[in-house]
Amino acid sequence: MRIIAKKALREFWERYRDAEEPLSAWYREVEKEDWDTPAKVKAKYRGASIVGDNRVVFNIKGNDYRLVVKINYPYRVVYIRFVGTHAEYNAIDAEEV
Repeated sequence: MRIIAKKALREFWERYRDAEEPLSAWYREVEKEDWDTPAKVKAKYRGASIVGDNRVVFNIKGNDYRLVVKINYPYRVVYIRFVGTHAEYNAIDAEEV
């Protein structure tokens, strides 16, 4: 999978240092994937939530943080749409970011 934009992850872990390793690990793992359906995402990440408009919510660092991505399955592209704390996540609509 091609992941757009690592910069959002980097900016987040500069604010929350304990998020760097889990986000980097997620990035490295997802780069190697070939997801063409939401079912393949769930097969790899059982705790992930599939929401509307091709959005997927991942729990990061034992559910301390949330990562919302939009996946273009035909082109194998993952767009980082949001990364934040639970409080920040609760203030957004995961289907709209």
